[in-house]
Amino acid sequence: MAETLPNDDLDLETRRKRLVFRAWHRGVKEADIILGHFVRDHVAGWDQETLAWFERLLEESDRDILAWIMKSEPIPALFDTKLMRLMQKLDYVKIGD
Repeated sequence: MAETLPNDDLDLETRRKRLVFRAWHRGVKEADIILGHFVRDHVAGWDQETLAWFERLLEESDRDILAWIMKSEPIPALFDTKLMRLMQKLDYVKIGD
């Protein structure tokens, strides 16, 4: 039997909206900015699997997430994905619109 994830019963649009809110309200300003902009700009095309991955990522500490994005610490296998590599390629100096 497949594991049921906490948000599996929600429709995609509701999950996307929740994810945008969570990404913008991390608690660490830098994480809010980086994750908030990233999710806002990409979430519209994400499927259930991608949403579940990002929801799981947001369970990690801001310090760890930022270290993985900035390549200052190795990324755990669970999060070493195409999406994480996309976050690593962003030019965070230009974010702020």
